[in-house]
Amino acid sequence: MRLVVHVVPNARVTRVEPRGDGSLRVAVTAPAREGRANAALCAALADHFRVSRTGIRIVHGAGSRRKLVEIADRAERR
Repeated sequence: MRLVVHVVPNARVTRVEPRGDGSLRVAVTAPAREGRANAALCAALADHFRVSRTGIRIVHGAGSRRKLVEIADRAERR
């Protein structure tokens, strides 16, 4: 499954929230430096969707706050 994700780095609390347009807003406590926010994003989405961190892949927008993320189906990961 692919989702559009809007990332908010340097947040007080990590959280995943749905948006009205079908995308997700993910707030992460990590700064947007040296890939830390991307790693925190993958960890937050893995916890939210109950898949391993390797099941989350940033397809497009690694250097942007707006990203296209691919989430592997749990059945595919077995």
